[in-house]
Amino acid sequence: MRQRARGRARLYLAVAAGGFRRYATYGIATAAGVFTNTVFGFIVAYTYIALWDERPGLGGYDQAQALTFVWVSQSLLAAGALIGGGFQEELQERVRTGDIAVDLYRPADLQMWWLAADMGRAGFQLVGRGVLPLVAGSLVFTLALPGDPVRWLLFLVSVGLGLVASFAVRYLLGLMAFWLMDGSGINMMATVVSIFFSGMLLPLTVFPGGFGEFVRVLPWSAMLQVPVDVLMGRHAGGRGAAEALGFQAGWALVLLGAGRLLQSAATRKVVVQGG
Repeated sequence: MRQRARGRARLYLAVAAGGFRRYATYGIATAAGVFTNTVFGFIVAYTYIALWDERPGLGGYDQAQALTFVWVSQSLLAAGALIGGGFQEELQERVRTGDIAVDLYRPADLQMWWLAADMGRAGFQLVGRGVLPLVAGSLVFTLALPGDPVRWLLFLVSVGLGLVASFAVRYLLGLMAFWLMDGSGINMMATVVSIFFSGMLLPLTVFPGGFGEFVRVLPWSAMLQVPVDVLMGRHAGGRGAAEALGFQAGWALVLLGAGRLLQSAATRKVVVQGG
């Protein structure tokens, strides 16, 4: 049993490494992505400067923290596939063509296979498209980046949990192709929801009252808002950080569990169209 578990672990590590190498081959696309993230970061940063000049302390952030939110967000967008670019479209296409049957015959769990591949992709995107925009922003603007290595370590853990939550949502979208066959419509709606509820446009703390409380407990908050706040120390003390990470872990487990249930239902309803 233990040997089998080690064999599975090596398999998923190999799949993750393959996902990393796959995206590392697209050098021009990566450079274009870095350029796009950086330019968009400058546009949003100057918009935030104008907004925070009019409303100092908006959402509980000072201007340096607001600008930090902008640039850290830009460093996480591609890794979290918050505006597309993840695996779900490939999974949906494999369902549509019937190639998913090959995946189901592999001696590996379907969910874990795609999770490993997506973590490899996300790892490359963090390094390939995340670092340079953040460096560019820090050279031009005054950011509230911490000097405490423990804070950075907590941030990396939070980012990892956010990536798992993001995968779990997109896995559910991918599995919907067993019933919808064409996932383009639901993918578009999911992107709009992700942009708004993750904090990509504005920090979720900006939204007032009950609506603000509502959006901050949704799973999209775990993908972007929480990691940025962990980095900036807004979850003060060990207990605050533990609660923030626990919130993310809770959503990741719930969504992964929902994915397993939907996967079980989907594999009993394998519908092959075309191919």
